[in-house]
Order: sequence, then C-alpha cells, then structure tokens
Amino acid sequence: MSEREKGHDFQPEDFKEILTAFSEKIPALLKSLTDTIYGKDASAKFGQAVGNFYKTLKDSGMTDEQAFKLTQEYTSSLNLGGMISKAFSRRREGEE
Repeated sequence: MSEREKGHDFQPEDFKEILTAFSEKIPALLKSLTDTIYGKDASAKFGQAVGNFYKTLKDSGMTDEQAFKLTQEYTSSLNLGGMISKAFSRRREGEE
C-alpha cells in the first residue's frame, strides 16, 4: 500500500499551514515561558537562592574565591537558556 493510500498525502500547502500555525503560536508560547522563568517574581526568588547559596558556602568556611566559583557553577546550572544551549552544542559536537 502506498503512502498516498494510507492517508499520508502530504502536500506543500499542508506544510505551509503548519508553518503558519507555528509562527502564530510559538512566539506567544516563548514569551509566556520567558515571563514565567525570568519574570519579576522568579528573578527575585532566583536572586534569593543564589544569595543563600553563597552565604552558606561562606558560613561553612570557604574563601571568597571558592564560594564565588561554586556560586557561578550553581547559577549556570539553574539557567534554563544556558542548559538548552549546552545541550545543543554538545549534540552538534557529537554529530561532527
């Protein structure tokens, strides 16, 4: 049975409709996601978490340099954009 007989008759017009739908929906979705992750409330909580992390390291006896370095690593692990970027760059490196 051919693809056409199975109902998989995919025409260029269908692809155009899909791209149009994505171009209308994706920007709103990304804006909503960005507001959720990087909005005022989320940013305040993120700042508190980072500050508490640094303070805990300092209170445990670490030097400023040690605490700063670990805090940088901690913040990069919480950065969604950075994690996505790293994932894609690792994937590209593996493909080459």
